[in-house]
Amino acid sequence: MSKFWSPFVKDLVPYVPGEQPKLTKLVKLNTNENPYGPSPKALAAMQTELNDNLRLYPDPNSDLLKTAVAQYYGVQSNQVFLGNGSDEVLAHIFHGLLQHDKPLLFPDISYSFYPVYCGLYGIEFDAVPLDAQFQIDPADYAKPNGGIIFPNPNAPTGCLLALDAVEQILKASPDSVVVVDEAYIDFGGETAISLVDRYPNLLVTQTLSKSRSLAGLRVGLAVGHPDLIEALERIKNSFNSYPLDRLAIVGAAAAFEDREHFGKTCRLVIESREWVIAQLQAKGFEVLPSAANFIFARHPQHDAAGLAAKLREQGVIVRHFKQERIAQFLRISIGTPEQNQALIDGLGDL
Repeated sequence: MSKFWSPFVKDLVPYVPGEQPKLTKLVKLNTNENPYGPSPKALAAMQTELNDNLRLYPDPNSDLLKTAVAQYYGVQSNQVFLGNGSDEVLAHIFHGLLQHDKPLLFPDISYSFYPVYCGLYGIEFDAVPLDAQFQIDPADYAKPNGGIIFPNPNAPTGCLLALDAVEQILKASPDSVVVVDEAYIDFGGETAISLVDRYPNLLVTQTLSKSRSLAGLRVGLAVGHPDLIEALERIKNSFNSYPLDRLAIVGAAAAFEDREHFGKTCRLVIESREWVIAQLQAKGFEVLPSAANFIFARHPQHDAAGLAAKLREQGVIVRHFKQERIAQFLRISIGTPEQNQALIDGLGDL
């Protein structure tokens, strides 16, 4: 039936999300979901919104949520953009800000959706190799480009780039948009949102899927100069005027207001991460330094695909990437203490 397709569709190589198994008994440590539930205040706000008003369209500007985000980060509402998950926000960024004559730069080991967007929007790119320690070297980005994007902490490595290193990248490319994708920033990093007023070329994206435990709600955001935000609003309003529903708007706003729940769950994840790292190192694993809610580890004596298969037999699912440089690594999400113990038990006596 492909005779009905638009010509470009057959050449697309779509993103493959982490497995979402139908079995409930599995210990699922493969998609970096937060093991702790969302803010009770967010759930209560959504329950209240479950009423006859669902027959009405939501606010197309999501002003309630924009205000909550702006107040949380100390910026103006016109510096905030919202979308249906950060993947949609990123799609609009690629489409509206990163289609230029020179290649887009991003790390060779990075979020695998980036090259997919480049294919979708016809963007030329240059994958910049991470160094031997799997770190981003800012000097490698000081070359002609049509834009720069990188996750911080990086994914799937979990490695964090310090704020002064981010600034180094910004200073070297003042005429290009630099996008810092902060999906995991709340687990040990410092957000670059503090720099947006000094660098009009900086755009920071975040999601409520990880640190705020709302992956099922699909809420993402970007913060930057009003000129960058206006470009995204123009794209959004040419694509879908209502990307956020009524439940998402009130639930996400309440999640930003509940700082206590947010701080507590982030602390629990960080404590568990350090415990998992220590346990894996005791079993001989090499673990990259992580500031995320997952770790990236390899064992010098054991094949990663074999370990993933062994864990699966024990009912524990982790993520294994086939990309050559990282084929011997496993990306392991941090779960509850019980799930983390199941991971360690599942590895047994190596």
